[in-house]
Amino acid sequence: MVVRAYLRASTEDQNAERARAELEAFAAEHGLHITSSYVENESGATLARPELFRLLRDARAGDVLLIEQVDRLSRLTSADWQSLRAEIDRRQIRVVALDLPTSWSQLETRPDDFTARMFAAINQMMLDVLAAVARKDYEDRRRRQAQGQARAKAEGRYKGRPENVKRNTAIAEMLRRGASWSQVQHATGCSRATIAKIAKRMKAAAA
Repeated sequence: MVVRAYLRASTEDQNAERARAELEAFAAEHGLHITSSYVENESGATLARPELFRLLRDARAGDVLLIEQVDRLSRLTSADWQSLRAEIDRRQIRVVALDLPTSWSQLETRPDDFTARMFAAINQMMLDVLAAVARKDYEDRRRRQAQGQARAKAEGRYKGRPENVKRNTAIAEMLRRGASWSQVQHATGCSRATIAKIAKRMKAAAA
């Protein structure tokens, strides 16, 4: 059984690698080995996730996509989640999440056809429910954050997140030397949004 681990964190300030040990322990407990890992720092609210789609391209029918939590895979809108789920279903990839015990049955010896279909239906329903909960949590946190920033601005207390000057200088230097965005992202662990911001800043300075 081929197991492909997907590790995601929302920003470059978070550590996508944090869950690796937990995923490896889970796989070992079930007598499995993680064949390959795909790590990226991108928001779960966007489909623009190069490593996730590289995993999907690499995977074959029957492979397992292993994640720590469903929200590592999706904080997407309903339409985007349906699009991603359709792609996963088309490629016949099995999603197994540590926080979704019903999905663990896919790691066991193949059951009879009726049992397999029943578990597949239950698992799909639970995936949809947890994806919807993850999206609501994302929207609630964004709303509370915006409200907090608005209050802080009104009171003259809001200064925004401090820039990581050392990292951004390194990114700019790599871009000047002709490094690709993928190379920069791999070397620094930053998001593509950060690279785009710095590239735009460099273009404006050169104008």
